[in-house]
Amino acid sequence: MRIEEVGLLKFGNTIQLAGAVYAGEGLLLLAMFPEDRGTVVCDRPIPILFYPQGGKQELEVEVLDMNDEDWQVFLRQTDLMEVEVLTKASDGTLAKAIVRKSARQIDQGVSWRVFKRDGYACCYCGNDSTPLTIDHLITWESMGPTTEANLLSACRKCNKTRGETEYGAWLLHPYYLEVSKKLTPARRAANEALVATLSAIPLRVNQKSR
Repeated sequence: MRIEEVGLLKFGNTIQLAGAVYAGEGLLLLAMFPEDRGTVVCDRPIPILFYPQGGKQELEVEVLDMNDEDWQVFLRQTDLMEVEVLTKASDGTLAKAIVRKSARQIDQGVSWRVFKRDGYACCYCGNDSTPLTIDHLITWESMGPTTEANLLSACRKCNKTRGETEYGAWLLHPYYLEVSKKLTPARRAANEALVATLSAIPLRVNQKSR
């Protein structure tokens, strides 16, 4: 539907802002404002087709049910995009530092290049019929950069199961050993060969502002 079909002058008058939409991880989430809670109800996820950066992805529409307190936490996460971490100050004592999480957001162009490179399938189990995510070889928590050399395509289940497990240890994990049986020998060999490339991947450096 085009805006002309609705009528531009209706926006802000008879048609009001009622929330926000977030997409990712195979989901399209409707974050409704507290006063509009209950105006949109999904008894079950609704599948829709999403076309980011010229690609195609099936997402499930779900409604986030949040009260006033939930919204305060939610807005801090999505607007300020910050987390507190412990680090050492110059005198060796522990000090708090702010890390901007927006740096972790992966550009859609990068994501789709990785998906294309990996054949639009999970590199760990070979599933090519489920929404894909991006997994860091050197994990983000270990200062792994968001560069194509440090990224793999992974289904949500494999990505979540791996978590923060170091990549070499992940290839020996019972879960990976089981699901990787579905991979071609070439894909398994490619996964194993990536271990030797990790030392050449430059780590992120967080610089403190003065």
